[in-house]
Amino acid sequence: MTGNKRRAVDFIEVLLLSKDENGEGLSNEEIKAQADTFMFAGHDTTASAISWVLYNLAMHQEYQDRCRSEINALLEGRDTEELMWEDLSNLTFTTMCIKESMRLHPPVLALTRYYSQDMNVPGGRTLPEGDICLISVYGTHHNPDVWPNPEVYDPMRFDLDNQKQRSPYAFVPFSAGPRNCIGQNFAMAEIRVVLALTLRRFRVLPGSRSPSRLYMLTMRAEGGLPLTLEPVSPAQS
Repeated sequence: MTGNKRRAVDFIEVLLLSKDENGEGLSNEEIKAQADTFMFAGHDTTASAISWVLYNLAMHQEYQDRCRSEINALLEGRDTEELMWEDLSNLTFTTMCIKESMRLHPPVLALTRYYSQDMNVPGGRTLPEGDICLISVYGTHHNPDVWPNPEVYDPMRFDLDNQKQRSPYAFVPFSAGPRNCIGQNFAMAEIRVVLALTLRRFRVLPGSRSPSRLYMLTMRAEGGLPLTLEPVSPAQS
């Protein structure tokens, strides 16, 4: 077995063999909870992010061309198309395009937090201990006071100089604070690799219809997200 099936089996084996300091293994409910997290947090969210960034670049060919040029320049003269870990930090504009897509179409739409103590908030109000607060990631990413023209796809929002002017909590696709997404670095690496190798080989064009956002646990497109791929060679970009 190879690929996703092999990784899934490896993961299940780890769950079945895991034991705490007393030698106790996980209960069936705990195994189920971990497997649910693995499938949802490690698959659906990344798939959503990849789908929407391909769509946004299909709709903005000038940004797609710039990404492709950056990718081809990085791989120029190599005998292989394999990307190394250190290559990912050099995909500066490509990463900006990914982040802007995740702002416009965040994979996870909302987060919740349980208050373990009373919390004072602006306006002279207090959120009492025991309450659960829902935080809208989508609302935060579309707040016009933070993001002017929030429905416009503009990767330059994530230029380093522009980022310095914003709160670190303005962009939270992976949540924030001590309980942020433990897999965010791996997810961003995965998205960059998939996007880089796709754009190196194909031009992505919009499909025959405009998608409608489907607001579920993850951001989806109602009826799917049709795109057209045209093969390209590095010399054509």
